[in-house]
Amino acid sequence: MSEPLLTIEHLEAAYGDARALHGLDFSLNAGETLALIGANGAGKSTLLKSICGLVSNKSGRVLFKGKDIAGLPANEIVKQGIALVPEGRRLFPSLSVEENLILGGKVKRPGHWSLDTIYSLFPILKEKRHAPSTSLSGGQQQMVAIGRALMSNPDLLLLDELSLGLAPIIIKDIYELLPKITGNGVTAILVEQDVTRALHSASHFICLQEGHISLSGDPKVHTRDAITRAYFGT
Repeated sequence: MSEPLLTIEHLEAAYGDARALHGLDFSLNAGETLALIGANGAGKSTLLKSICGLVSNKSGRVLFKGKDIAGLPANEIVKQGIALVPEGRRLFPSLSVEENLILGGKVKRPGHWSLDTIYSLFPILKEKRHAPSTSLSGGQQQMVAIGRALMSNPDLLLLDELSLGLAPIIIKDIYELLPKITGNGVTAILVEQDVTRALHSASHFICLQEGHISLSGDPKVHTRDAITRAYFGT
């Protein structure tokens, strides 16, 4: 059996004295899509930030392709092949759509994704490529954020609150494109408030509750009642 792409061992993270993650353990194989679910404050975004170097871990290991990347600065982790689509998109307002995308490709990792393939995935971005990024609609800005992350040609894509604040029709459009993204050799971790949509899009899931794993596995194996209990702690 091949080595997992990502292995989390006894991971603990905190903001000051407030512990956010409590000894998490799990692994993710190449080509899988993991849905990370849980109520607000469960630790989902903290876990993504811990993986990509934006939160200092108290203890534990983050193994990526067998190498412990815990403690590396975020820019070095991007070079290793991990990219984050952050909650709220975090585009550079002074830059155009295309300039935001080009920034994502500065690490110059080889791979499928380029301006041409991003514009093929999101044709509206080519049309608006010279517009200020923040002049776009929320859904179009999310496309820019996804495209910027893909421009680094990651092996692991972290998607934080993909549908937050977007109209239902835009959410549907973006999720319909997700297989085209993961179908090009990208492994994904998806944080999503819409539990039904997240579970439908994932090969397996982890439910977090107050920084602990309360349930995990194949979404098809667990009943909705079991997932609800793990989500709310009832």
